[in-house]
Amino acid sequence: MIPPKNILVPTDFSPNATHALEYALDLAKKLEAKVTVLHVYEIPVLGVPDGTLVLAANIAEQIVLGADQALVDLAAKCKARGIEVSTRLENGDARDSVEAVAREIDADLVVMGTHGRRGVSRLLMGSVAEAVLRTSTRPVLIVRTPDPAKA
Repeated sequence: MIPPKNILVPTDFSPNATHALEYALDLAKKLEAKVTVLHVYEIPVLGVPDGTLVLAANIAEQIVLGADQALVDLAAKCKARGIEVSTRLENGDARDSVEAVAREIDADLVVMGTHGRRGVSRLLMGSVAEAVLRTSTRPVLIVRTPDPAKA
């Protein structure tokens, strides 16, 4: 097996995703790999009773600007650790976008965090990590954040 040299790390900026990014950065440092941090957003659309869809332009702009700034901040932290990093901001469904970007950048490995939800919560919320794990054509490493209560 050839060690990965190009690691994709999707993030939703949650503590779980941050933990997975830290794991990926440690791995990248040891393997001299580069990292691409990906955030996928969806613009919320509001339906009104007559069936039309409404979206305030300023809401969409705030979502994009906030996500872009968060990626800039993450990239700065990565670069401070001496790791080659790039960022991607995509609009769409996260499940599809992770696979599309992994193919586009020819990622050797996808590293993702998980919330570890179970039962009804998992059923209602779904799991991007699970969907990527089941459908990806690339190796996927799922990193679960340790439970501080069990430490």
